[in-house]
Amino acid sequence: MQDRRDNSKIYGVYCSQDFDLKSAYGAVFAALAGDVLLLRPDEVEAPELIRFALCWEPAPEAFDTYPALELAIAAGAGVDRLLAHPGLRPEMKVARIRDTEQAYQMAGFAAHEVLHYERGFDQLRANAKARLWTDVLGRSPGSVTVALLGHGTMGQAVVKSLTALGFDLRVASRSAPTAPLPGVTYFSGDMAVMEAATGADYLINLLPLTKATEGALNADLFARLAPGARLIQIGRGEHLVEGDLIAALDSGQMSAASLDVFRQEPLPADHPFWAHPKLRLTPHLASHTLPEELVRQVIACARALRDGETCDSIVDPARGY
Repeated sequence: MQDRRDNSKIYGVYCSQDFDLKSAYGAVFAALAGDVLLLRPDEVEAPELIRFALCWEPAPEAFDTYPALELAIAAGAGVDRLLAHPGLRPEMKVARIRDTEQAYQMAGFAAHEVLHYERGFDQLRANAKARLWTDVLGRSPGSVTVALLGHGTMGQAVVKSLTALGFDLRVASRSAPTAPLPGVTYFSGDMAVMEAATGADYLINLLPLTKATEGALNADLFARLAPGARLIQIGRGEHLVEGDLIAALDSGQMSAASLDVFRQEPLPADHPFWAHPKLRLTPHLASHTLPEELVRQVIACARALRDGETCDSIVDPARGY
């Protein structure tokens, strides 16, 4: 039961139309914070006490019941859908989760995909199945150019992992990095994406989704890549113009692509991606926020809200991240 008199507590609500957030995080919240209380919508007896929401794909009307709602926290790194939510009121702020461990997972996924292609693991698997003891020769990592789009927490982790493996890195970001890594080429400004991609053997997408970046993975960009280049798409599904990718694969301009995110998820059973021989598909699993880290960051934001302080995880709506 909600206590209408205890000002030391702050109340929030789980908002998701498809996922039981309380089952995933409720026990961790209870163990870490007795003053930050999260309820399912059917448990809320005093809607006027709800000041924040933990969200994963909330329903269009999810926020309407709570007049004092000030903060919507995305249960993940992406906030584009939350910023575009029809129930988001002008007085409401949006926060995101920034998880270093999640960045390490993303870096591992990106490195795995590059190495899978570079070391010829598909061919090695076919050779083993045919009982062939045959070498598959790869290129020197230093001769392979990787263009990375995006240089946030996850992008920086990807840069570190691939430079450690010896690859030639080009990075496109909105602004120049404050601590550039030696040996990495950085591009910033309006043409950064095109400049980084020109002649690259791999294109790794980790851009935030904004009006400016929607559809950024398109025919014009693919034409800039080296012939036979490969795409690793781990940003947002809306970045990719799907027909342009299929055309680039079919023409030979691109030799393969690894896709972890899609415009429609789950990917429909009749989608042409499933049957395309040059695609590797994974179901949006390149990284996951660890429950303990998510809960710690939500607690910090909720307490800052209660105490009239600023939460470091608040996003800039104009920038989209």
